[in-house]
Amino acid sequence: MQSAKPFKIPESVLVVIHTPDLQVLLIERADHPGYWQSVTGSKDAPDEPLAETARREVMEETGFDIAALGGELRDWQLANVYEIYPHWRHRYAPGVTRNTEHVFGLQLPAPLTPTLAPREHLAWQWLPWHEAADRCFSPSNAEAVLQLPRFAALSTP
Repeated sequence: MQSAKPFKIPESVLVVIHTPDLQVLLIERADHPGYWQSVTGSKDAPDEPLAETARREVMEETGFDIAALGGELRDWQLANVYEIYPHWRHRYAPGVTRNTEHVFGLQLPAPLTPTLAPREHLAWQWLPWHEAADRCFSPSNAEAVLQLPRFAALSTP
């Protein structure tokens, strides 16, 4: 007998993957074709550090090993609290309707080809940041991409 899948933890990360010239990687959800997003994912355990959640999700969803690629992962110190879409609430414990999403940026040296998990994502594309923001289905994801020029400027020496 198969055990029940544990409920998702309502605390997640959003990782805006970008290049120095502000190209942004978007990936298309397999469970909702046409829904484009940055890397997202929930903590695996309540005590999992957010940066570890971000690194794990980037590896799972793109195949990018941040350390091996020389990428720079930065916690933008932004958190979005939002209503979980009704069609995804079954993944959470009964009564859980809100999620807290912590925003990170990951700068890569250049656009790279991701290795997608086919059960999670169908396609990928690199777009200029303003076009990427327009393409995101999630308002919090679009807003994070719109913040990219400000956060990228902060990381420039």
